[in-house]
Amino acid sequence: MQPPLDQPPVRADGKRKDPRGHWFMLATGLLLVAAMLVLNGYVTNVAGETQAVPLAVDNPSPDLERARRGGPVLNLTGGKPASARLPARTVALTFDDGPDPEWTPQVLDVLRRHDAKATFFLVGSKVAQYPELARRIVSEGHEIGNHTYTHADLAAVPAWRLRLELSLTQRALAGATGLHTTLMRPPYSSTPNTITVPQWDSLRTAADQGYLVTLTDLDTKDWSHPGTDKIASAALPERGRGAIVMMHDAGGNRRQTVEALDRALRELTARDYRAVTVTDALGMPSAHQKAGDGEQFAGALFSFAQRTSGWFAIALSWVLFAAGALTLARLAFFAVLAMVHAHRTRGGRRRKGRAPDWPAPPPVTVIVPAYNEEAGIQATVRSLVTTSYPGVVEVLVVDDGSSDRTAELAAALGYRNVRVITKPNGGKPSALNVGIAQASHEILIMVDGDTVFEPATIGHLVRQLADPAIGAVSGNTKVGNRRGMIGRWQHIEYVIGFNLDRRAFELLDCMATVPGAIGAFRRSALVALGGVSTDTLAEDTDLTMALCRAGWRVVYEEKALAWTEAPTTLGQLWKQRYRWCYGTLQAMWKHRGALVERAPFGRRCLGYLTMFQVVLPLLAPVVDLMAAYSTAVGDPLPVVAVWAGFVAVQAMTGWYALRLDGERVSALWVLPLQQFVYRQLMYLVVIQSVATALLGVRLRWHTINRQGTFNSSGTSVGELSVPASR
Repeated sequence: MQPPLDQPPVRADGKRKDPRGHWFMLATGLLLVAAMLVLNGYVTNVAGETQAVPLAVDNPSPDLERARRGGPVLNLTGGKPASARLPARTVALTFDDGPDPEWTPQVLDVLRRHDAKATFFLVGSKVAQYPELARRIVSEGHEIGNHTYTHADLAAVPAWRLRLELSLTQRALAGATGLHTTLMRPPYSSTPNTITVPQWDSLRTAADQGYLVTLTDLDTKDWSHPGTDKIASAALPERGRGAIVMMHDAGGNRRQTVEALDRALRELTARDYRAVTVTDALGMPSAHQKAGDGEQFAGALFSFAQRTSGWFAIALSWVLFAAGALTLARLAFFAVLAMVHAHRTRGGRRRKGRAPDWPAPPPVTVIVPAYNEEAGIQATVRSLVTTSYPGVVEVLVVDDGSSDRTAELAAALGYRNVRVITKPNGGKPSALNVGIAQASHEILIMVDGDTVFEPATIGHLVRQLADPAIGAVSGNTKVGNRRGMIGRWQHIEYVIGFNLDRRAFELLDCMATVPGAIGAFRRSALVALGGVSTDTLAEDTDLTMALCRAGWRVVYEEKALAWTEAPTTLGQLWKQRYRWCYGTLQAMWKHRGALVERAPFGRRCLGYLTMFQVVLPLLAPVVDLMAAYSTAVGDPLPVVAVWAGFVAVQAMTGWYALRLDGERVSALWVLPLQQFVYRQLMYLVVIQSVATALLGVRLRWHTINRQGTFNSSGTSVGELSVPASR
């Protein structure tokens, strides 16, 4: 992935174009995945196989009465049904439900040893799965018949489904063997006298498709595993009569069937019977008809699609299982690390060998980069000036070419320790670099123009920098405007997804981001890096990674509270997260060399970001699609149970995170709702960002419309403070 530094495509009016084609590709991909899931579900009987319908009130027609008294082979294509029986001392052994990779070869081996021929009524989906077995059946001189595609009870499905079942099976046979068949046996059938009224109607519909319906004289009921002796006995006609014998070569353990077949064939040979195919027994032309080249190609293609869908479903299931396991493991692992972090920091022991506190409060420069922040700039500056920090505090408001009254309002406050610097618009990194260059002190604190500090925040940030190994400190950012649903969702995300993670990142020495809203730095460290880079849109992530790679430790200070104004609409939230995600991708690519460095930072940080902020979000649409599909075609309870389990684990983690931050745990009521709309918005942002990066489009800086939460509402910082539960 090249760093997307080229100019974006533009429209005729000169405005920038966002990439759009990937949404079509995403929709196409999801449709393809859905099609494969539906096909696999149909084949594996999730949405395919029906069960035998209960017997209805019997009110047979004269034709049905005649068929019940007739033979097992029915011709229903004429005006009146006709049937046929096999001649004396002739058996047509028939096998249903195959082919099966374990039992069909054993049945064929027994038939070959006895030089017997049989008729196999094949399930189309299994033919597509095991085409080599269908070809072996034909090559060894046996006959094939149609047993539907998914073993559906034809009496329980509409006419269109019946025709589809038979047609798909013919396609599978054509693709595997190059043949069609004129024989058909419906699942859940037996002897003619057991035909029900619904079954009769389905047989007439099948006959309209040109099939010769083949029932049975002797049903061995081997599917019930009655024992080898009973199966063999049930397969033997009495008094020299001819018979069609029904057995099964699939659908379960068929060891008894294979043994009974061998025994029955020895006995039939001793009784001077011949074992032949159905059509051979009746002296009819073969049921096999050559399929056209187009039908063979279509059948082979459909069979390949079925096998591919099966492999895809299995692979996807394992991928999603792994993704779920990783997600749960991450939540548990990070919760444990957060617990360790809290124990260490609250016990006053961040790490062994920690340097003593500052002998005297060092002077601090606070840099506020601001662009069109008139709605909140005065609240931000007031919170910085009214700090309880005992040392010298210099505040630099760097107005980055604002088109509103940002600079005027900041200067109007009249604070002596506040200096307003104006410059042409050049972006936030440029404004920060101006502030760094004009800062008077070594300790720098950076704060966004829409953020307010608690009075003690500066002191907590500076305290950590007493350790000479620490180059930067991340503060605890909180959502100030959390009253609406979007604000509540972001509040939960900030506490669980950001602040809890930073506790773990500190212990793992892989801090990815010191947020632009609140962070403290050593000026000498930043100068050594050449200042804040303008290479990415996530200058805070880029800077943090650079500091870590330079050997500095970056830590998290939970008591350094900053209240920020979060986006209030989905559109504004999209713009903000799109910039964040895209900038993070840029920073990851820029610092990819850290992967091969001796220090573990690159492997831990970039590995984590790749897995949990790129790969898993890209899989999220498929997760939602599978959940919707499973709910629609199957029992929704497992889907609901899995979803509820994940939410419960998130809720437990969230409860602990809120307790650590001293927040009210009642905020968790919005967590289940966060799985809808908000979660989808977040993974769509990742998809858009990845597409933008891969297409080499340079994303512009997206500005957020501020509402002036801390100015217009009259809310004070003290009123925003969380309850002290620590």
